[in-house]
Amino acid sequence: MAKITIRPAEGTYCVRAGGAVLGETTHALELREEGHDPVIYVPREDVAMAFLDRSGKSTHCPHKGDAAYYSVVTKSVTIPDAVWTYEEPEPGVAEIKDHLAFQPGEVTVERV
Repeated sequence: MAKITIRPAEGTYCVRAGGAVLGETTHALELREEGHDPVIYVPREDVAMAFLDRSGKSTHCPHKGDAAYYSVVTKSVTIPDAVWTYEEPEPGVAEIKDHLAFQPGEVTVERV
């Protein structure tokens, strides 16, 4: 099994896409998985879900579970499948339930 660690991400994180601020949080999580870049997971409650449309895409990770995807829709752009979430994550990563992750390069997630 790949080694996965999850810890609180210190500071305030801002999520932006298509000229819009999608969210801001002081409760982000940083997930580190062997062989992958760290991923910031933002609580769903801190994201303006009005910018997100559920897509039909889903993927499976043997370590995290089934991921559901959302497209980002702003006045200027639609970014397909740019957001993913594990609604029923595997027990070893239960902390990421009700959190969203964002496709690097498509959506900006930065510490402010």
